[in-house]
Amino acid sequence: MDKRVVVTGMAIASPLGSTVSSAFERLHVLKNCIVKDDDLAKYNGLHTRLASKIDGLVIPQEFNRKVTRTMGRVALISVITAKQALEDAELIGNPVITSGQTGVSYGSCSGAIDSLMDFYSMIVEHDVKNLNSGSYVRMMSHTAAVNISLYFKTHGRVIPTSSACTSGSMGIGYAYEAIKLGLQKVMIAGGSDEFTPSNIGIFDTLFATSVKNDNPELTPSPFDKDRDGLVIGEGAATLILEEYEHAKNRGAKIYAEIVGFATNADGTHITNPNSEMMAEVMKQSLDSANLSAADIGYINAHGTGTVNGDIAESQATSSVFGKNVPVSTIKCYTGHTLGACGAIEALLSIEMMNHNWFCPNLNLKNVDERCGELEYIMGQPRTLDAEFVMSNNFAFGGINTSLIFKKV
Repeated sequence: MDKRVVVTGMAIASPLGSTVSSAFERLHVLKNCIVKDDDLAKYNGLHTRLASKIDGLVIPQEFNRKVTRTMGRVALISVITAKQALEDAELIGNPVITSGQTGVSYGSCSGAIDSLMDFYSMIVEHDVKNLNSGSYVRMMSHTAAVNISLYFKTHGRVIPTSSACTSGSMGIGYAYEAIKLGLQKVMIAGGSDEFTPSNIGIFDTLFATSVKNDNPELTPSPFDKDRDGLVIGEGAATLILEEYEHAKNRGAKIYAEIVGFATNADGTHITNPNSEMMAEVMKQSLDSANLSAADIGYINAHGTGTVNGDIAESQATSSVFGKNVPVSTIKCYTGHTLGACGAIEALLSIEMMNHNWFCPNLNLKNVDERCGELEYIMGQPRTLDAEFVMSNNFAFGGINTSLIFKKV
């Protein structure tokens, strides 16, 4: 028999703030966190000067040089938010953490980019002078997941989800399945990514970045006909997932229940989205939760602010839900936090659901006529009593995810 899975701890490091309360309060200001970063001007050929960086993160004193020697920034913010989430769940010191019944399912687009430079002299100058024992473990794609496991001495499953922009949502989804199937009691789940100019360069070469450099408050503008691209950010978010009976027996507070998850692949193009498969993953998520489209009270969209992405996603969403479900995206506030976005957006979707308050799409004045007909939340926030909310994410490689949360 499938197990019920609930969320008992949450923590965040984001441009909106680095506590759940501060990030949610900052969301209410209805202004984005995008800034002009003049330091980007030194990169010849880079068009954008816009970025979105973590605000308010305090590194705990115990994270000294010895503790962090295997951590680049991407792993560090993962472990810090994992620690805060476990504290929030009141699981620090609980024997379940080291019993083999706790696992880690966590992702990022890559490891610490600056650690790649340790290998530069070897490849270019044929000299290993910059290599050290931590070079690879800081750089490897599963650095966030394994550093969390090492720090908390977990002995359960480690599921690295390095799948670009679905890294965080897939981390949560696979953690959900591990508990649902009875393989684990507790899972530390989420995603992270650090700010690095190379991440901006990836999208800039595709002409996918916003160049409203002198008006950062006006961008990104997902689904708007005048949008001009995305803005790259950074962040991390960690959710503690727990088997319901285990949580109930220890008297844990419960933020939400996860009732649906699906992931699939386009199988068509490495970067161009496939609207049909986006729609299919939403249907699969609904089926896994035994829900109909009419049951969903709000959808948190991926909403990057790119032409192809916005059109494909909105048309897919419309084909499944029609135009009656309220839709908005967090990325118009935070920018695209890459491997962290699915976890940050899941966390904030839960917060919005529990407060009956849902953010509007910033900078959405005129919906692109090529986008699907949807109930885009515009102008002012929406007060809704939604029993179920869906959070969707889509990634390069044609990887699609859809999560459904239930109010408890």
